[in-house]
Amino acid sequence: MKLPALTSFHFFTVAAQTESFVQAARLLHVTHGAVSRQVRQLEEAIGIELFERRNRAIFLNDAGRELYNVTRPFFEQLEGALHRLQREAREEVLVVSCEPTIAMKWLIPRLPDFHASHPNLRLQLLAAGGPIDFTRAGADVALRRDDFYWGETIHSATICEEWIGPVCVPALWTAGQQFDDVRLLRSTTRPLAWDNWMRLADVVPAGATWVEYEHFYLCIQAAAAGLGVSMASFLMVQDELKSRQLIAPFGFRRDGSRYCLLSPRPFDESSKCKIFLDWITQQMAETIQQCRASY
Repeated sequence: MKLPALTSFHFFTVAAQTESFVQAARLLHVTHGAVSRQVRQLEEAIGIELFERRNRAIFLNDAGRELYNVTRPFFEQLEGALHRLQREAREEVLVVSCEPTIAMKWLIPRLPDFHASHPNLRLQLLAAGGPIDFTRAGADVALRRDDFYWGETIHSATICEEWIGPVCVPALWTAGQQFDDVRLLRSTTRPLAWDNWMRLADVVPAGATWVEYEHFYLCIQAAAAGLGVSMASFLMVQDELKSRQLIAPFGFRRDGSRYCLLSPRPFDESSKCKIFLDWITQQMAETIQQCRASY
């Protein structure tokens, strides 16, 4: 059996919903006669009457109700799918690759502000660090610290300077204390962070014990658990410092490195990349201003 045209099923569904050709015509923006003809063509094609017609009124019969129970959810799902497709077509997607600890501790808590400011730009976040192949990763931009060479084909914009310092729970540190007999937590992904800070601060830990964790995030969690003193970026520990879960007894210092936003093409050639660059630059500037004001 060849199915009648989809239009006939659509007109029938609206007529069945309203049980009125006149009301259906208004909803469909057609004439009363057009609805009546489409419904009659459907009935003739399947060989079954779907309505009882009495004194210019129509009422679904048993066959009509059975068919309506099928067509109603079908058109509701079709309408919902079209709505989603149209909404997604209006939205742009920006894929951002970001170092894991910065993503968790700094970027993600600020994303509600980004979404509120740019509701038609949907952001997808990839947690990754180090060199990036944009084609393979499928990323539009990448937030990285400049601890590797990314080549002349990559476009970069400086977001902010890096500020680092030791952090620990208040109970682990007293005024005037030094690093003797203290556990120092070191990240294997940034093994020189402590060395750089000690050179800048002119500090030499005499009897400290070193404990290594794979990521900065794990070092910060271990410090918050009272397991030792961790080196940290100010970007990573703002919330813990505000709540006094962690303290920074020596404050924070610029270590000479910086965070950059990387892109495989000039930022001005992509409106969505330029929007994100402007937004994250402002957010980072506010963060660093807080660091300078506090330390």
